[in-house]
Amino acid sequence: PSCFAAVMRDVTERKHLEEQLRQSQKLDSLGQLAGGVAHDFNNLLTVITGYAGMILLDLEPDSPLRESVSEIAQASDRASALTRQLLSFSRRQVTQPKDVVVNDLVRNIERMLRRLIGEDVELVLSLAPDAGALRADPGHIEQVIVNLVVNARDAMPNGGRVLLETAHLPVDEELSGSYLNVPPGDYVMLAVNDTGIGMTPEVKSHIFEPFFTTKEQGRGTGLGLSTVYGLVTQSGGSISVYSEPGQGSVFKILCPAVASASPTDTDL
Repeated sequence: PSCFAAVMRDVTERKHLEEQLRQSQKLDSLGQLAGGVAHDFNNLLTVITGYAGMILLDLEPDSPLRESVSEIAQASDRASALTRQLLSFSRRQVTQPKDVVVNDLVRNIERMLRRLIGEDVELVLSLAPDAGALRADPGHIEQVIVNLVVNARDAMPNGGRVLLETAHLPVDEELSGSYLNVPPGDYVMLAVNDTGIGMTPEVKSHIFEPFFTTKEQGRGTGLGLSTVYGLVTQSGGSISVYSEPGQGSVFKILCPAVASASPTDTDL
């Protein structure tokens, strides 16, 4: 009689890890390209801005050319802001890391966030008392939060709610290997939840790529979330997104926690 042996192995987790690796490699390559282009472009902008400033100094106050040259200078400033975002994405921006108490940082920018989202969107804070501190450039973490909140606002054209959460999250071996793309340890968790239109799997797979946007022409550069990705990874953290069409989105950031933060570190 014939004998058969069959071996079955679940490769779902392996395929998931391979896809994560491919995505990470793609984003790293895009970051290197974006950083190189931004560096060269920034050199050209320095020349343009410098010459525009020199011309303005030489022009009479009532010169008909003054308005045109001023527009050139302002356009150069806006372009410089875009290159800074690209440099952030490519991790080439100079950082000044220190211990940051995440709850203090959120409270310091709460008023600005409420102004940014407008009257149709409710901002709710859920800050865990034991959320702790992380080691990062405070300005970069502020930029991450602002970009995520503005992105959430744009996903709710008819109004809704943004929930900004912080928490302390211990990650053990089991949790690390199941779905979190971080090694075991203590982490500060920062999450931005919205009740917006959500995303399809296809859109979600591209959202951290530079210049990818679902917004109407003229309403976005496609650099907001790519900048967030660059700044979070530069700080040693990771970012993940959970979203379904019509069900809103959750952006979750994990950064390694530090033991303590001195009072001067929280004065942002």
